[in-house]
Amino acid sequence: MKTFIVPTDFSDTAKNAAEFAVGIASQNQDTQIILYNSFEKKYADRIEIMNAALEKLKEELLAGNAGVKITCMAEEENSFTTGLERLARHQKADMIIMGITGATRLEQLFIGSNTLDMVEKNVCPVMIIPPDAKFSGIKNVALTSDFKNVDKTIPVKPLQDILSLFNPVVHVVNVDSEHYVELTEEYKAEKEKINAMLEGYRHEFYFMRFFDFIEAISEFTEDYNIDLLITVPKNHSFLGGLFRSNATKKLKYHTHVPMIAI
Repeated sequence: MKTFIVPTDFSDTAKNAAEFAVGIASQNQDTQIILYNSFEKKYADRIEIMNAALEKLKEELLAGNAGVKITCMAEEENSFTTGLERLARHQKADMIIMGITGATRLEQLFIGSNTLDMVEKNVCPVMIIPPDAKFSGIKNVALTSDFKNVDKTIPVKPLQDILSLFNPVVHVVNVDSEHYVELTEEYKAEKEKINAMLEGYRHEFYFMRFFDFIEAISEFTEDYNIDLLITVPKNHSFLGGLFRSNATKKLKYHTHVPMIAI
């Protein structure tokens, strides 16, 4: 059975992430969702309130999705990410599904530090749900790659586990400012490695000559009706930069296209 952990602070963005998770689980019967809330130990008297709030959220999520398995967990924990990491390891979670939190609409476009921390802890894949994302099936997935040492940098099993949930068309995207008509031998060799990783999955390759990676991916998600972006961030600043761009035109896809960091 696959296990998804959905942390919630009962905000609209967190509830939206939970609804997205339920959408995925409704199409994958052998799946359970754990709704998770943590609060500081100095507020220990809140545990009954938090448990009641989780149960209420569970009832709302199950309306129309009665077949989905959902359990609730509230705990005292001074560090949200420490508690979430421990739970994910204990449950051997397949994925953590989180919303982008923020007090205002603009802030919701900026990835929170907790989400970045969970990606960096590398416990399991983290799916990041933007505020406007609504689950209606995952048909087209974009996998970004720099085509450098892919056999050592792309975690094959987590990638294949994600793809097996949706059986989508995989669009493998590489953005480089030095691309020309013909691929180099190095790129061709890396392409064959990815071909082997994606054997059994429908997939296509795209090599884009762009100077701005974020702008290129933004245009690609719109042009190819991408439902999910999968990325393998090699450093903390990459993921933060992807969501903290100041250019509105570069942020347009972040409002509705989820991303998984593996």
